[in-house]
Amino acid sequence: MQTLAQLNSGKYSDITHLTLSENLTEFPQKIFSLANSLEVLDLANNKLTALPCEFSSMKKLKILFLTNNNFKSIPEVLAACPQLEMISFKGNQLSRVDEDVLPTGTRWLILTDNKISALPHSVGKLSRLQKLALAGNQLQQLPDSMQNCKNLELIRLSANQLVTLPDWLFQLPKLAWLAFSGNKLTRSVQPVIDQMTSVSQQDFQLKQKLGEGASGIIHQATWLTKPITIDSDDDIAVKIFKGEITSDGYPIDELNNCLQAGEHKNLIKVIAKIMSKEQLALIMELIPQRFYNLGLPPSLTSCTRDTFPKSATLTTSQIIKIVLSMADTLRHLHENKVSHGDIYAHNTMVDENANMLFGDFGAASNLKVLPATQQKAMQAIEVRALGCLLDDLLPLSLHLENTAQYQALLIIKERCMQADTFKRPTFIAIVEQLKVHV
Repeated sequence: MQTLAQLNSGKYSDITHLTLSENLTEFPQKIFSLANSLEVLDLANNKLTALPCEFSSMKKLKILFLTNNNFKSIPEVLAACPQLEMISFKGNQLSRVDEDVLPTGTRWLILTDNKISALPHSVGKLSRLQKLALAGNQLQQLPDSMQNCKNLELIRLSANQLVTLPDWLFQLPKLAWLAFSGNKLTRSVQPVIDQMTSVSQQDFQLKQKLGEGASGIIHQATWLTKPITIDSDDDIAVKIFKGEITSDGYPIDELNNCLQAGEHKNLIKVIAKIMSKEQLALIMELIPQRFYNLGLPPSLTSCTRDTFPKSATLTTSQIIKIVLSMADTLRHLHENKVSHGDIYAHNTMVDENANMLFGDFGAASNLKVLPATQQKAMQAIEVRALGCLLDDLLPLSLHLENTAQYQALLIIKERCMQADTFKRPTFIAIVEQLKVHV
């Protein structure tokens, strides 16, 4: 992170990345001296309410973070920024998005945790849009023009006021990751969270931090007082949720979907919950140390697709075993009327023998709120996500392109990712196809 004093001194004359967080109330004019070099501008965690009209002079700017500021509307000057493609107004005070305020080249738009009640018709002009985060707003419907966003791959709609979801949403040719929990969809369902054992923070002792995601922080812990109804080891994992609304939706929906998902050999087992005004948390079985994350989260460049260490390699047999386990897990979830919404390598744990564990239900949705046709279409969307996972893993199998196993995986991937959602195979069919090649 840089400082405003360093910027004003002229220390940063040709940098490409700039981060300033100093409770700024006005846009620093000195930033314009970087117009010929700056590609990433991070002004998150300030108190800005506007951008100057000269902002369009930032000719090379590609990424703009204005997270946690005080904007009430999106400045129209953004539309004139020629290279701008990733924009974040997460955690502002947006009540509206005016027509034609966004660059037509926008690929990644983050509007999470605002007060937006409607999107403009001009959103349909964003033909390059791949990732759209809208959780935690007040949306009552989506503009029909959005069906023109043919490149949209990920959309977060959780924690809004939607009464129905349009059929065209489920037919977007590249959509693979969809979350919609916490809305007012026409079909009400009875929450099942009360069926899960409740414990208190006094029942265990937190140890080291194991990981952190969009919705919470996971710690290793040890039981101090283990309920007699729980059959688990003394060491457990505790996921403590960060707040009322996450980038994926409400924590309570994650709890409900975890329980509705039921048990499967490849699912990380949830054994209890903490529900109080002070704290919401999930108690899970501790994953053995031999397991590690299969991949890394998407980068600013890859947008919707996972990244991997340069040294990462897999045999085709390992890929088949992992994808077969994933397909069978997703078959199980959809049979229990749950979509996962976040099928990624970075949410997948594996060991050296390609045994797989899957979890993180932050973006999961209850399919019971959808009509039958949309439930079926939702499976096709997640089948595409499985195809994307396979597409990400295949390049890790070096110099094996001519093997029969590799070619079989390639065919399955292409079938899963085909644009016509109605022609994609079901998870049951995918499982049977993969079993042949184990």
